[in-house]
Amino acid sequence: MKIKSKFLLIMIIIFISTNSLFYNNIYAESDTSTSEQASESDNSTSNYMDTSPEANNLSLNSPSAILIDAKTGKVLIAKNENEQRYPASITKVLTAIIAIEKYQLTDKLTASYNAVMSLPSGYSNAAIQPGETFTVQEYLDMFLIQSANEVGFIFAENISGSVENFANLMNQKATELGCTNSHFTNPSGVHDVNHYSTAHDMALIAKYCMQNETFRSIVSKTSCKIAATDKYEERYFRNTNDLINPYSKCYYEYAIGIKTGYTSQAKKCLIAGALKDNLELIAVFLGADVTENQSVGRYADAINLFNWGFANYKWQEVVSQNSVIKDVTVKKATKDTKNLSLIINNSINSCVPVDFDINNLNFSVDIPENITAPIAEGSVIGKVLYNIDGIDYSCDLVASHNVEKSNFVIIIAQIALAIIVLIFLAKMVSLKNNNKKKPRKKYKYKKNKFDSIYRFQ
Repeated sequence: MKIKSKFLLIMIIIFISTNSLFYNNIYAESDTSTSEQASESDNSTSNYMDTSPEANNLSLNSPSAILIDAKTGKVLIAKNENEQRYPASITKVLTAIIAIEKYQLTDKLTASYNAVMSLPSGYSNAAIQPGETFTVQEYLDMFLIQSANEVGFIFAENISGSVENFANLMNQKATELGCTNSHFTNPSGVHDVNHYSTAHDMALIAKYCMQNETFRSIVSKTSCKIAATDKYEERYFRNTNDLINPYSKCYYEYAIGIKTGYTSQAKKCLIAGALKDNLELIAVFLGADVTENQSVGRYADAINLFNWGFANYKWQEVVSQNSVIKDVTVKKATKDTKNLSLIINNSINSCVPVDFDINNLNFSVDIPENITAPIAEGSVIGKVLYNIDGIDYSCDLVASHNVEKSNFVIIIAQIALAIIVLIFLAKMVSLKNNNKKKPRKKYKYKKNKFDSIYRFQ
């Protein structure tokens, strides 16, 4: 009897343990297969770090991250920024900018059956029906705000004829923007082992995109509404980026966009932008984990890096427009205009450390050895090159005023001619005076013995 009781107890323990493992496995699978739409919106409480990350010891949830100045592209802080990873839906920023540069926002495109049905199950979408027609503006809203993956395939088909051809266009564009470690195979970030990028490359792409006013306007929207069509009812979508959602616990007051991403393979990805006191920053995070205590790690990373950036850097006018860089003496110029100031034609603004000393600026001037008249005011004479905190800035040096040519040879000739004329006049006067002083000769008349005519003798 005791043996049977022990056996029964052992079986119960085995049964409980087996079921526990079974349920744990089900939970893990459901977590990694959660749709992108659900996973891209994190709105739970985050345990933000108490201290800002330091350059040499980043305390970040994301295995790859970077923070850059949005205007110059200067890297302010980074972690494994050149490590290749899956970018998921942040891929969409590259597709979007290609579409923006290709179409007018009022252009209309019709969704084909092939484009809509090319999207694998489990990815976020806008329930676009085959045969529905929308403006490019509406497609972009659904694409960047809702992260509707089928829109990428619609753009690819209409722009390049196929996903493969459009991927070639994406890679070409990425190369033009300076990307060196990326390869794209589809327009939406659907998982593919050959579809990858880096935090640094995605930052370069984002920097370019954010210079486009249409793109900036869309990614800063908290929501969008798509009017009903003859095939589907009205659609309303909230932006998947909780940094710009005032009702989110992850809201950041300086955030200005731009795009989230998630697949089970890529994990949590984010491109974020922030603007404060004219300093605009872009941060990229790849591969952030979702943990029990930190379900919004990518947002915590963004807030910490932005706070660190704003605390350590500022946007400053380093050199003012029309500042005198160098004074020169112009050859063959008139006395009144020969002293010329070379001034800078544009101001130089830069992202610099908060303790940056403007008096320690290093610069070099490139101008011709011989500068000769005439010179028109505002004409380019040379260039000035500044190196400001590791970034080179080149500006034209222009003339501050008109420089007139001195007509020295003509003046000498005129003087010589005047002298000759004076000498001639002097001689004429002298001859006239001599004639007045010389006595007149008296003539006698004598009669010729041969005739009666008188003649001078």
